[in-house]
Amino acid sequence: MAGTKSGDFKELISPFLRAKIAEAEETWGQDSPQLRALVRQYVKDPLENLVRPIERRRHYESEVTIEYEGRPVIGVERLYRRTILIEPTTVCAAHCRWCLRGQYPVQTMTRDDITHAARYAGSEALRADIHEVLITGGDPLMSLPLLRYTLEQLQEHAPNVRIVRIGSRVPFQDPDRINDAMLEMFAGFRPGFRFEIGVNVNHPIEFWPETVAAIERLQAIGVRFYNQHPLLKGVNDDLETLIEHYGLLRDYDIEAHYLFHAIPMRGMSHHRTSVDRGLELATALSSCGEFSGRAKPRYAVLSDIGKIVLYHDSIVERRPAEQSLLLRSGFNYDDRMKWNPSWKKPESVVVLNDGSMLTWYLDGTDETVEELAAAHAS
Repeated sequence: MAGTKSGDFKELISPFLRAKIAEAEETWGQDSPQLRALVRQYVKDPLENLVRPIERRRHYESEVTIEYEGRPVIGVERLYRRTILIEPTTVCAAHCRWCLRGQYPVQTMTRDDITHAARYAGSEALRADIHEVLITGGDPLMSLPLLRYTLEQLQEHAPNVRIVRIGSRVPFQDPDRINDAMLEMFAGFRPGFRFEIGVNVNHPIEFWPETVAAIERLQAIGVRFYNQHPLLKGVNDDLETLIEHYGLLRDYDIEAHYLFHAIPMRGMSHHRTSVDRGLELATALSSCGEFSGRAKPRYAVLSDIGKIVLYHDSIVERRPAEQSLLLRSGFNYDDRMKWNPSWKKPESVVVLNDGSMLTWYLDGTDETVEELAAAHAS
């Protein structure tokens, strides 16, 4: 499950991925970047035990509490005007070591919870604004009955929802799950819903033939794909890898959405570059002529108030001693309170006189994984 009861995010690698890791070692060797790209994503590293007090268990520090019809709405988040997020299951095919929900409490929605959430999405207070639902977890494609039920309830209780986005890594972790039953389910809900699947593919090696075939089956029935993924130290934090990666996304008709700075979750410092390193790479990507401009991503951070697309002037202030950056955002406090009156301003947020919000963000470092390991050992 993506989540932990004990604080120990256990290693979980699907049989498909284990076979691909063994294949990479045999084909390219133990010290190859191809093998390293898979091992660092899925094999538990002792550096995960290196936890600093300023790191956290959640990527959003503030809890979001929503009540509807006299009781809390379970498994729902809302930070943006037109979109809400529903998390029906915490089950995944594999545990990505950089998972932003790895330290979340394990929580699976009941059918009653899902119905209640769908009624909330279609309520009089929301129906004029909410046109889009992101179903995530966990991985919604791991439980077809639960996903089908969620879609049925949205169809019945929230006719204002036209776009359904699903966050999944199943095509890259267990592609056999994309079978006839899944295709029939998606086809049965079209044209009422426009389906988009957001994947997290991080390195060119992950475009295996089985994966590409699974994606093409879904694309053939009208499902769209987009990719958003973290910048991971020692995996994809070099220009050559990213150029090849985004070229492949274009080849396979997967929209490039966000390139994220790896989030400041506890035990993840060995995955995180500095924000400046990401800006250098994003600038080089946007300026190069190596692949189509239609495939170029936006570089962003997941801050306490939501996603912030970064440019060099997005950094308002630096506190090197605290390894912190003050970031300019496009979010407005008054608007946020209109969309979600229960939202609580995190301590990291600065509200200006015009209501615009700035937020402090924990930076990463440019030390290599090997340097971090040596420091940890000493």
